[in-house]
Amino acid sequence: MPRYVAFLRAVNVGGRFVRMADLRAALAEAGFGDVETHIQSGNVHVTSRRRSTTAVAADLHDVLSAWAGFDVPAIVRTPAGLTALVDEVDAVPPLLDGSPRRYLALLDGDVPAEAASTLEAWDRDGERAAVVTGGVLAELGKGFHTTTLTNARIERITGRTSTWRDAEVVRTVARKWSER
Repeated sequence: MPRYVAFLRAVNVGGRFVRMADLRAALAEAGFGDVETHIQSGNVHVTSRRRSTTAVAADLHDVLSAWAGFDVPAIVRTPAGLTALVDEVDAVPPLLDGSPRRYLALLDGDVPAEAASTLEAWDRDGERAAVVTGGVLAELGKGFHTTTLTNARIERITGRTSTWRDAEVVRTVARKWSER
C-alpha cells in the first residue's frame, strides 16, 4: 500500500491541542494503516489505498477536522517526494550571513510565478526566502516569533495553504520515513 507523510497545520498551537496517541487511533479507525507520528506538531506517516497526495490530503483533512472539532489542513508528500525536497533545500546556498535558522513553509501546491517573484525578492532585516518545489525556504537570522515572513503572509502571497516546520524536523522526518 502506498505510503505518505502529512504535515498538519494548526495542531498543538493556538489552543488547538490534540494528543498524538488519540490522533493515531482516530486515523487507524478511519482506515489508514501504519500510522505513526513524530513529535507533537502534527507530522504523520500513513499508508492508504488512495493513489495521490491530493486524495490523501482531502481524506486526512475530513477525518481529522471531524475528529478534532476544528479545521485541520494536511499538506501531504510521498516519502520520495519529501526526500527530494530536502535535497533541493540542502542545495540552496546560504541566504544570510552568520548562522541563521532554516524553516520550510510546506504548501498544498506549487508557488505561482508572481508569488515566487515576491518571495525571492524578500529582503527584510534578518529574513530571506527561496522558492522550492511545493514550498518556501525561509532563512531567519532572528527569532521565529519576530519575523514578518509569517505563515499567514506566505498564504496571502501564494494563495495556498501552508504549514511551517523547522528544516531539521523535515530532514529528520524524511530520513525516518524514507528508510523503509
